[in-house]
Amino acid sequence: MDSARPDGAGPVVAEAAAPVHALMRVIDSREDYLSAVAAIASGHGPLAIDAERASGFRYSQRAYLIQVYRRGAGIFLFDPPAIGSFDELNEIIRDDEWILHAASQDLACLREVGLHPTHIFDTELGARLAGLPRVGLGTVVESLLGIHLAKEHSAADWSTRPLPQSWLVYAALDVELLVDLREAMGGVLQSQRKSGIAEQEFAAVLSREVKPAKADAWRRITGLSTVRGTRNLAVARELWIARDEYARAIDTSPGRLVPDSSLVAAARVLPETKRDLAALREFNGRASRSELSRWWDAIEAGKASADLPVLHVANDTVPPARVWSDRNPPADRRLRMSKTAIAEVSALLDVPAENLLLPETLRRIAWAPPEPLDLASLQQTLRELAARPWQIDATAQVIVNAFVDAGQKPGDPGDAES
Repeated sequence: MDSARPDGAGPVVAEAAAPVHALMRVIDSREDYLSAVAAIASGHGPLAIDAERASGFRYSQRAYLIQVYRRGAGIFLFDPPAIGSFDELNEIIRDDEWILHAASQDLACLREVGLHPTHIFDTELGARLAGLPRVGLGTVVESLLGIHLAKEHSAADWSTRPLPQSWLVYAALDVELLVDLREAMGGVLQSQRKSGIAEQEFAAVLSREVKPAKADAWRRITGLSTVRGTRNLAVARELWIARDEYARAIDTSPGRLVPDSSLVAAARVLPETKRDLAALREFNGRASRSELSRWWDAIEAGKASADLPVLHVANDTVPPARVWSDRNPPADRRLRMSKTAIAEVSALLDVPAENLLLPETLRRIAWAPPEPLDLASLQQTLRELAARPWQIDATAQVIVNAFVDAGQKPGDPGDAES
């Protein structure tokens, strides 16, 4: 008989080995794909779906393998680049429940090939809401199903062809256990009275809009804050653009060509000649010398550019909390008091504080509270910041109380800096 877990997360079962698979085959033709679609249509129940990309190896975030499992149908491993559109599969499964682990990581590449779920169950997010201390797939499977799931190929280059058999078995296991895991986790969430919360969170993941790429994406270069001067920034920008264009053209992760640290080093030093650039020890990477002319052209373009970037870009984000005590002491008090209050609710509900309310949302409200400060106004502000109904119910009054305790009276205007 299964014994109960002391943390209430569900039954403990004796640890078992993952299922052993026969030879796995990748479906890479339209004919085999359509046969698989018919087989999946004959199955029953929800579908477990996963996607493998080549992050860190390729420029794109496309799926290089899509795994599908359905009871009564079996496991199917699809080669998306070879198959192309998955419209036929989407047509038969779009209204069913799709089970994914960390859905936000896979939805974009699934949608890219025509797979658009309308109802999901995210076992990673479910694990967070259930209060599990670790939410990786292997850990959650072991915790709730008692099966040890090896994760040795999670960072592999899935654009490799042909894919090794050991990788295919690993990929198959990623979906074969998801249906059982969903059932076990659904029971945990129901026992904790969090099923409704989970449904709201899953729906929010599906409806989340993709943010458009920023025109100044080059400002995300790691270490750019150490680059001083507008001319140096112009060189950093041109180097980033040159690297990005080349990486896109050869479908390779930019950092594998020349790391950010090398771009920063060159921008700081501003080499006088191509020879100086080649001699710069900090300028390294697999394409640092083979494409030296490309990087030197970018440096010269930055040096000659009349379009010098500004040192600091204004944005609508609030300042980092570490400067609040000097720049906006009342906001600093509100943030500290409300974070303490949110932590108490988090412990009471056994939900991580960052899932109870996004830290950025709390910072925005603490920096510039609604005017006047009252429950209705704060609830409306939370709705405008995309908080879910359950989050608003759990936190709105708590935040109002914390702001009052911090010294702002109900009905008083906020005092954020302009």
